[in-house]
Amino acid sequence: MPYPPFDLTGKVALVTGGNSGIGLGMAKAMAQAGAKLAIWGTNAAKNAAAASEIGAFGQEVMALECDVGDEAAVESAFARTLDRFGRIDGCFANAGVSGRGGHTFLEMSSAEWHRVTRINLDGAFYTFRAAARHMVERGSGGVLVGTASLAAIEAAPRSEHYAATKGGMISMVRAMAVEFARYGVRAHAILPGWIETNMTANAVNTEGFQKKVLPRVPMRRWGEGDDFGGIAVYLMSSASKYHTGDTFVIDGGYSLF
Repeated sequence: MPYPPFDLTGKVALVTGGNSGIGLGMAKAMAQAGAKLAIWGTNAAKNAAAASEIGAFGQEVMALECDVGDEAAVESAFARTLDRFGRIDGCFANAGVSGRGGHTFLEMSSAEWHRVTRINLDGAFYTFRAAARHMVERGSGGVLVGTASLAAIEAAPRSEHYAATKGGMISMVRAMAVEFARYGVRAHAILPGWIETNMTANAVNTEGFQKKVLPRVPMRRWGEGDDFGGIAVYLMSSASKYHTGDTFVIDGGYSLF
């Protein structure tokens, strides 16, 4: 018999950027554990494909188009999600964009800075704020989980804007963990290493990365979206009910080597 606290039956999870990569990996695992899922993404075709994949596990799933950098869009999507499910027990702010390499910090434009911070930091704020309000008002607790990055704790030259958003994610999560603990709302950050996703494809598939970066990963492979399923189920479950304010590095040992 499976460990009962990992059973997510009756719970509802929201995953932004849930139509591919890490977000999809987390959503699929939570569906397999019994949770209903709401996924938000900006690509309608990818949303539909992901919803079909998640739905194959027999759980109800809702896919919405939402640009998390748009405050009004987030409020509208959250209201529609609540109309459908009536509750949100876990909110995974996973939507993000990478920096456009090739330019030094000295050459970085304000437009490029704000393109990244708009989604990665402002979008997480809008999403978490909506979820936290709901969880506090409902009074039944919940969990807020942000996808950060190793760039938050290791140097990311030419990606200072990306690094700033991911460091900000960790700090925001830690503050929320303290502020909302009295309401039974927990908060955590996940720090992925080099994960093979659409966002990292242009890097990890190059000869340079294959020769220089991959050998630094002790597990000798790039991470996959499905590698984040276990942590999502744990954080969503009652097994983590006394665990808050943590940062989970999932990188195959890269940061240790």
